[in-house]
Amino acid sequence: MTAGFDIATPNMARVYGYWLGGKDHYAADREEAERLLMTYPPLRDLVRENRAFVIQAVTWAARQGISQFIDLGAGLPASPAVHHAARAVRPTARVAYVDIDPIVLSHARALLATSDGVTAVDADLRDPAAVLTDPDLRAVIDPTRPVAVILGAILHFLDADTARAVITGYARKLAPGSCLIISVACFDDEGVGKRLAAEYTAATWHNHSPADVESFFAGLELVGPGITEAQTWRAWLPEPVLRRRDGHVLAGVGRITRGR
Repeated sequence: MTAGFDIATPNMARVYGYWLGGKDHYAADREEAERLLMTYPPLRDLVRENRAFVIQAVTWAARQGISQFIDLGAGLPASPAVHHAARAVRPTARVAYVDIDPIVLSHARALLATSDGVTAVDADLRDPAAVLTDPDLRAVIDPTRPVAVILGAILHFLDADTARAVITGYARKLAPGSCLIISVACFDDEGVGKRLAAEYTAATWHNHSPADVESFFAGLELVGPGITEAQTWRAWLPEPVLRRRDGHVLAGVGRITRGR
């Protein structure tokens, strides 16, 4: 086992992987995941809807001609992976998976060892300048050309002000024609949100309001239906659709048309 791995404490990436049906988790992760499902049973559905959105948005971006992808807070490798989805459209697509979790990096590097043009980068997504100048990332990504940056189900681990600053930091440094793929879990019922935040011991979780999520896209050109539920996002749909339930993964794709 790699030094620094703690299997007795729930790990955010392993909990999320468990909900997706992955195999890389331990008893503490499963207990955390099941306790959270008792608090809000549809949570596993939200996680899987989010994953489907990310893959669909990556596919859309590749069809628009984007061949570079940065997956921030990538988590444990899932199937299909971002580079699989991108390369199904653009076989030469290049992908950087960014995380600071040693478990994530260990798994990713083992799986990606034979994949040219794909890398796992040890960097903190909260520092856009450091991420975009990291030598490992620059080995496969050229930020002067359009890039799709993925912030999938990660911004609810940051407070709203920090999330806005992070998004602005990337948008200001990316080339026109780039896009940000964003999804955020949020709950209309504040009671449910507070209970989940209290139960989630693997990380600090924030229940952002729809207005907060909308503010994350300020200055970006929204694609298709704008901000909608992850499961209903389609680039060609003109209007957002929300299901009648307390929990949502609000998602959207914002295109950078000029410097911010």
